[in-house]
Amino acid sequence: MKNKTIQPASENTMYETVKTVFFAAVIALTIRSLAFEPFSIPSGSMVPTLLVGDYLFVSKASYGYSKYSFPLGIIPIQGRLQAKPVVRGDVVVFAKPHNESIDYIKRVIGLPGDRIQMRNGRLYINDAMVAREFVGDYEYTMPTGEVVKHKRYKEKLPEGRTHMIIERSDDGPLDDTPVYVVPPEHYFMMGDNRDGSQDSRVINEVGFVPYINLVGRAERIFFSLQEGVPAWAIWQWPQAIRYDHLLKEII
Repeated sequence: MKNKTIQPASENTMYETVKTVFFAAVIALTIRSLAFEPFSIPSGSMVPTLLVGDYLFVSKASYGYSKYSFPLGIIPIQGRLQAKPVVRGDVVVFAKPHNESIDYIKRVIGLPGDRIQMRNGRLYINDAMVAREFVGDYEYTMPTGEVVKHKRYKEKLPEGRTHMIIERSDDGPLDDTPVYVVPPEHYFMMGDNRDGSQDSRVINEVGFVPYINLVGRAERIFFSLQEGVPAWAIWQWPQAIRYDHLLKEII
């Protein structure tokens, strides 16, 4: 009669732990690549829509999949799979054209073939001034710590979608531009903080964004902390959480 070899309990436990961690990692990677990926907001370029310290979900399926949909570009897709149209006014995460290791988040303002221009602080799309309505003053804390009063407007895009923007003035460095003609399969992006955003108006830094560079559409804020409070500082959460931003839809 042969003696059976019995594995020590500690080895079985280790094996089960490794297996569980492996499958959990595969599931998390799949969800992050194909469904939703979390992002955090590091700068004020999208104020007042998104604040520094906001954590949000980005839908990967909104525009289909490219190599930028996957961590580190591990799947070298050519073009886009299951490509879907981009809608003007969407808030989009994309790989920065001149440094694709960096992700930016901006609003889609110009579609392929559009003519985009800023004149005296006003946005023009295809030679028509975009409507905006003054809502009130907005106190914005600059990166230097200085609190500066901005004006807050409701902007209405040609198709009727509305969103909030802020302007410090109508005579800033990016408030008068040449006409930008958006190339095929490219998009013109702008931040909602019009005087505090490096976006498609800065051609040598961002410029026109290729369709392939789109990572996904920002859908909803799932968590939000006051600027400067790290997410791991759990003991500060009761005072630091922005409760009015929790689960807020991004429009």
